[in-house]
Amino acid sequence: MRMHNADEHCGIAQAAVITGDWWNVLVLREIARGHVRFDALAAELGLSRKVLTERLGRLVASGVLRRSLYQRRPVRYEYLLTDSGLALLPLLVAMQEWGDRWVLGDGTTTATAARDGAEHARVHALTGTRLPTALELPAADGVDHPVVAPAATATVLFTYPGATGGTWEHRLFRDAWPQFRRAGVAVHGISGQLPYEQKAFADAEAIPYPLLSDTGHRLTAALRLPTFRAAGRLHLKRLVLVIDPERTVRHTLFPVDDNLPRAVEDALRLATTT
Repeated sequence: MRMHNADEHCGIAQAAVITGDWWNVLVLREIARGHVRFDALAAELGLSRKVLTERLGRLVASGVLRRSLYQRRPVRYEYLLTDSGLALLPLLVAMQEWGDRWVLGDGTTTATAARDGAEHARVHALTGTRLPTALELPAADGVDHPVVAPAATATVLFTYPGATGGTWEHRLFRDAWPQFRRAGVAVHGISGQLPYEQKAFADAEAIPYPLLSDTGHRLTAALRLPTFRAAGRLHLKRLVLVIDPERTVRHTLFPVDDNLPRAVEDALRLATTT
């Protein structure tokens, strides 16, 4: 890429060297989704082996990806995000929110979604997909928790914009918690809030299940979850996922509008019949 002399000291220009290429961005998107092996990337992207090898080499050389050996004969590598690569996830999520709003949408900001829109189609296409291995998020208790509870018969993930916008669903899940627990079903609430913000809310509302913080956008990028921007921050839109112990999404509830009691009832029913 040809650069003007002034670009040597411009962070935007330097970042564009890595993220300004269509295939580089899509490679990073797929690796964030858990497709970390060469053949899986080639299949997801429909990219020739030559071009994919070239793009992966560039991203490794730039320090965004690292190679991890998983097979010696023949030699095979997984491509994993470095700290530098993880720091790009908020950018990918912001690009998605912008595309959903301004390219696939009409430019309006909404905390819900049209049932015939791109976000609806994307969330419901999650059924049958598997979450990345060993995906953990910090929780309100100060400990990193697996997104999918390993000992549960199923895990119900529900996302919410924030404490002030999620009080009703938390109270509904809290009240239904004994039923989930008796069924061996884990419940995890997830937002983009910081852990200390979640802790204050969990203590005030006596929330019995973990509240996980996706401030780094690892889960949001992995599942391409719908977001909206308000007060200068990206917030997760409300949805419910039912996930089995093998980390496979079995059911999706989206959009979750005003009938939150029905969503909690459906989550329990679907989790106990998965």
